[in-house]
Order: sequence, then structure tokens, then C-alpha cells
Amino acid sequence: MAQESEELDVPGAPSRELGEPPAFMSPDEAKRCLDSRLGRLHARQRIGIEKDHEAQVFGQGLTFLHIENLPWSHALIEMVLRLTGTYWRGHANAARVELRENIVASHKIPPAFDGFAILHLSDLHVDLSERAMRRVTEILSDLPYDLCVMTGDYRGKTFGSADACLRGLYRLRQALRGDTFAVLGNHDTILLVPDLERMGVRMLLNEHVAIERGGARIYLAGVDDAHFFRVDNLEAAADEIPPESYSILLSHTPEIYRQAAHAGFDLMLAGHTHGGQICLPGGAPITIDAHMPRRLARGAWRYGEMDGYTSVGAGASIVPVRFNCPPEVTLHRLKSLG
Repeated sequence: MAQESEELDVPGAPSRELGEPPAFMSPDEAKRCLDSRLGRLHARQRIGIEKDHEAQVFGQGLTFLHIENLPWSHALIEMVLRLTGTYWRGHANAARVELRENIVASHKIPPAFDGFAILHLSDLHVDLSERAMRRVTEILSDLPYDLCVMTGDYRGKTFGSADACLRGLYRLRQALRGDTFAVLGNHDTILLVPDLERMGVRMLLNEHVAIERGGARIYLAGVDDAHFFRVDNLEAAADEIPPESYSILLSHTPEIYRQAAHAGFDLMLAGHTHGGQICLPGGAPITIDAHMPRRLARGAWRYGEMDGYTSVGAGASIVPVRFNCPPEVTLHRLKSLG
């Protein structure tokens, strides 16, 4: 059972039974909800940063070039793949989502959490990856887990209407059970937050919650996008987490791995890189669109005293294709060594 920390008294339960999709909020309605959720000053600053930079191609964020913001990039990449006769093979690959398991062992994990299973979904791009989302729903139908986390990039584009994304997320939410926590990615507008929280997805915007089981606690924190908008605040997210407690950080990008380790987090769950998405034979990525060592671009890794895992994602970015890099849904299982 997830219990919110006292400083985060924000309801995350759905406002209605899941069934027919609700009418999604207009931008003005979402802004009013964010004023209440974050405070007017924080909300307006966050919206302003997004408005200033959401379609910027050069110079913003941790990397210089943002090809996903180029309006013609989708058409150009698809044309090249079609001319080479590889498009449909890559398109079929992008729908073959696999279930991967990852064991995380630590002396700090309370015995009550031994075997605790965390479902990790990342880089869904639901409106661009409909076939993959159907496969994700199939995987979830009989998968046992205790908690679900999502690490950002819910829509296909980086700007424009998010209604198609919300409709896809609503369908996916029906397949999820129990508590679900999430952070935003560089493709996501802050205006998604009120509708996602109405669906029962608790967004962690530089915040943390306590997760209770058998009288013991671990802590789950999440930061706002650190890759493009650079609105992450680890200090706020980690504030008041007891240093002796086991703590997990959700970040869309693993690029802040050093800061996260120095802040005392025990496990970092991230995505963003897609594992390269289009890789050479053997899985070597052509690009990871991130400023960090390539060994952190996919799967399990470790930095200092912190474990980490970078999901290659369930969806596809820019063009719905994958080569030598199958999409994934990840199940992390905690193992207590105490």
C-alpha cells in the first residue's frame, strides 16, 4: 500500500469509475488545476518554460540537437526506411514488446519488502505506438505486481494537442491494477498532469511518497523532466527522506545519475534513451540522445552505491520502428539482504 508523505496531501484516486473516457480538460481548466496542485507561481513558471522551449531544435536541454522537435524528421526517416525496404520489418519489430525481469538486492531493503514487484513502463508514446500498446495490455492481463511506475514520454510529438495521448493512456490505465506513480518526460506537457491524476496516476513532480508494507517503509521519489526542460529538483524530491531508509528515484532520463547517487538514492529507474531504438547488429546503438556513458543507456547498471535501470521503453519515438532493440515492459523485484 502506498501512503503519501504528510507534505503531499494531493488526491490521486480517479474521480469516476474507469469505463467511458471522461471529457479531458481544456488548457485553461488544466492551468487552474495546476495552480492549486503546484501553487500559482510554480505552475506559471513551469508552463512558461515549456511554452518558451517546447519546439526548440538547437541548444536547449542537456544535448544540443533535438531531432524529435524537427517537424519534418518523421517524414524524412520514414522515407529513407521505405526506400531501403526496411520500414515494415522495423514496424513489426516495434510491436514485439517483451517482458524483462530485473532483481535488485540490497541490505537496506526491509524484509517485509522481499519479493516486492515493481512494474516499470517507460517511453510509451501511446499515440504513435498503438500496436505496441495492445501488446503491453496483453502482457499486463495476468502479470502479478505490487506497484506500477511510469518514467515519462507518454505522447508521440513534443508539442500540440495531447488528446490522442490521453485517450491511449486512459485505455492503458484500465489494464493497470493498484497504485501507479509517474513522472514527466521531455515529450510531455505539464498540462497532462490534472487528467492523469484524475485517472488515478499519481504524478511525482519533484516530490516523494512513502510506500508501506508489513509495518515497514521504503520511499519513492520522482523528478520533473531533467533532459530538455531541465525542471528537475532532486533536493525537493529527496527532502525529508530518512537517510537510513531504502529510496527509489524515478527520472525520465538517467543523465542525472551522478546527482541522484550523491543525493543518497539506492535505486534509480529511468528511460528516455530507447536503448538507441535503431541499433546495429548485436544491439550497439547508433545514438542514445543523452549526455552520459553508453553503459547506462539500457538495462541494469551501477554507479557508486546506487543501482540503476534504464528501460529501452515500450513505445517508439519519431517513427514507430525498431531494429536490434526490442521494446520492453520491466518487472523489478526487490530482494532483501537484511
